[in-house]
Amino acid sequence: MTPPDASSTSQPNQRIISVGADHAGFELKEFLKNSLENSGFEVIDVGCDSNNSVDYPDFGYKLTQTIESGRSPAGILCCGSGIGMAMAANRNPAIRAVVCSNNDDARMSRLHNNANVICFGQRFVSAPYALEILETFLNTPFEGERHQTRIDKLSAPPTPTSV
Repeated sequence: MTPPDASSTSQPNQRIISVGADHAGFELKEFLKNSLENSGFEVIDVGCDSNNSVDYPDFGYKLTQTIESGRSPAGILCCGSGIGMAMAANRNPAIRAVVCSNNDDARMSRLHNNANVICFGQRFVSAPYALEILETFLNTPFEGERHQTRIDKLSAPPTPTSV
């Protein structure tokens, strides 16, 4: 497993990934974190640290900062549905977060959208299946070419114009 856009010759942090969750995704985050560490990843855990109620945007924002700053090339966010975390993460223009509930979602999010954050809903995806989806996400390269122009537009949306 290698984080998106990492190659063995160009990025020294290729085996680093950030993880974060709210209380509703805490158990899944811990499972994925332990699995990644057992596979040799350095994991940056931005929290939360228990099942006690917290506000998901706080942890979504913290994770995006690790990617934007270059500390980590990719991230994993977990909450009850995955949706709230994706919404929080996508407020950062450097982030392309996607909710994945199957391998096809993960594969296409990487191939065409160069997603750099994967979000899971603990209520909807079992831990073993989330790990399988994560492996697909991490092992699928971005196709680039015609898709790159579209990705560039996501990072620098046009200024509003009058209709």
